Amino acid sequence: MRPYFAAIVILLLLASSGWGMGSRPPVDDFVLPNLDGKQVMLSDHRGKVVLLNFWASWCPPCREEMPSLQKLYVKLKGRQFELLTVSVEDEDPVVIRAFLKKNGYTFKVLHDRNGEVASRYQIYAIPTTFLLDKNGRIVERTVGSRDWSEPAIVNKIRILLKN
Repeated sequence: MRPYFAAIVILLLLASSGWGMGSRPPVDDFVLPNLDGKQVMLSDHRGKVVLLNFWASWCPPCREEMPSLQKLYVKLKGRQFELLTVSVEDEDPVVIRAFLKKNGYTFKVLHDRNGEVASRYQIYAIPTTFLLDKNGRIVERTVGSRDWSEPAIVNKIRILLKN
C-alpha cells in the first residue's frame, strides 16, 4: 500500500510544479478595446508567445517595470512574440495615451476600464503578468514588479519561441 501512496504523492507534486503543462487548457479568451477603441481578442495571438501584463499608470511598481517591458518589446518585436498590456484604470484612453507618449512606450495597450477581465483572471495586485506559450497556456504568473529585460527572462521566452 505504501508504494501506491508514494506514487500518488509524487504525481501530485509533479503536477503542482508545472510538469506536464502541455496538458493544461489555454487561458480564458477575452475581448478588450485598445486605446483607439478597436476590439482585440487574446486568441488572435495564438501561435505567438504572449506576455500579458495588467497595470495602471498610478501604480508605482507598474511604472517601475514599464521601461523593462519596453526594452523586451523592442528586443523581440517582429518574432512570434506579443506584449499585450492591459490598463485596469478607470480613466479616459486619452489620459493613458498621454502617459504612454510621455514615457516613449510603444507596446500594445488594451483597456479593461471596468475591471471585468482583471476579475476573471483573479488580478488582486498590480502589476500581474502572465507568460503564455504559443498555445495560450500559462507558463508563468508573476505578481509584482520585475525587470523583464533580464537575460534569464529573455532566454526563457526565446526557448518558448523555438517550441
